[in-house]
Amino acid sequence: MTDFSFQFTVDADLDNRVMYAKIFGVWRVDTAQSYHEAFKEEAQEMIGQEWGKLVDLSNWRMGTPEVIDKIGEHMKWCMENKMVCQVYVITDPVRYNQLQKMFEKGKAKAKSATFRTRSEAERFLVKQGFKIR
Repeated sequence: MTDFSFQFTVDADLDNRVMYAKIFGVWRVDTAQSYHEAFKEEAQEMIGQEWGKLVDLSNWRMGTPEVIDKIGEHMKWCMENKMVCQVYVITDPVRYNQLQKMFEKGKAKAKSATFRTRSEAERFLVKQGFKIR
């Protein structure tokens, strides 16, 4: 990860072309922007080849309404830069609804999947042709 944050971690597995993120707490738009910038920096070496993304939302509490638009933009950026699938670990129905709005804003629904556990999310990525560390 490039910068230290209490609200997210971002890690690139360059060998297997998978971006990993963990999200924590309540997000405001400035947090979403910081996440997007850190994500872009970490993903830089994968740009130009197909890659996947696994995001753990187990410890995410919610985002302000503006976060929906900002993460929607992030998802668009990911797809424009050859992300072929993104999987999310999420268990809370309220946060799930907010995530669905982000998929809609980012026009990312077709490349997105949600799971209740990390192991389910990892199995899905493996079925998509990715290796998991």
